[in-house]
Amino acid sequence: MRLDKYLKVSRLIKRRTLAKEVTDAGRVSINGRVAKPSSEVQVGDILEIGFGARKMKVEILEIKENVRAEEAAALYKVLA
Repeated sequence: MRLDKYLKVSRLIKRRTLAKEVTDAGRVSINGRVAKPSSEVQVGDILEIGFGARKMKVEILEIKENVRAEEAAALYKVLA
């Protein structure tokens, strides 16, 4: 699945266009490498997302195309 779509589906970022802007700005990395919006994510990948001064590190546990809001948090595990 594309990185920008995963960020939206998992509700780490609310809109796909915003997810694309954040990744274009170089604030998202996959396994320590700066990622593009079209980068493919897989189960087990570690994402680091920069939200201003705050950084979030998550591990991808599951990938689904459509998820209900209450199930979205089960797609990833927050590491830091």
